[in-house]
Amino acid sequence: MNLTRSTVDPESMREAMRKWATGVTIVSSIYDGLRHGMTVSSFTSISLDPPLVLVSLAKDTRTHELVQRSNIFGITLLNQGQDEISDRFAGRITEDQDRFADLETFSLHTGAPFLSGGLSFLDCSVIISQEIGDHTLFVGQVIALLVTQDGDPLIYYDRSYRRLRRDEAGA
Repeated sequence: MNLTRSTVDPESMREAMRKWATGVTIVSSIYDGLRHGMTVSSFTSISLDPPLVLVSLAKDTRTHELVQRSNIFGITLLNQGQDEISDRFAGRITEDQDRFADLETFSLHTGAPFLSGGLSFLDCSVIISQEIGDHTLFVGQVIALLVTQDGDPLIYYDRSYRRLRRDEAGA
């Protein structure tokens, strides 16, 4: 793949993408006893049969390294009240520290850690990875999942967390 040099600077791109509202996930992995995770909004479902999802991870992160080595990842879809967890995994704690310290976790099939209190959990095995720019796209086949709550998702828009607004009945 040949990418042409762009005149768009990274900060302008960040500013434009801040206008896109997204749900918030924690992507996690484990390899050789080391677990790590990071806040990710670049996540989407790409197929129901077979069940496939895609995440985009920056190449210079520990989570990327662990996913690349282990070929597994877990996705915790965060609940509306989990903004502090999102902040922690977004880098408020450095790459070298245990971001899972003092948090309740569990695993499903692969051993990837999940954070209790999320809305749903997807346990994935990497089937395709593609380096693109400063990220890698990982396509994972969902091999186990758990849906636990009827809560509302944590939403991120323009550098802050938002809440869904429910319309009144009949409005």
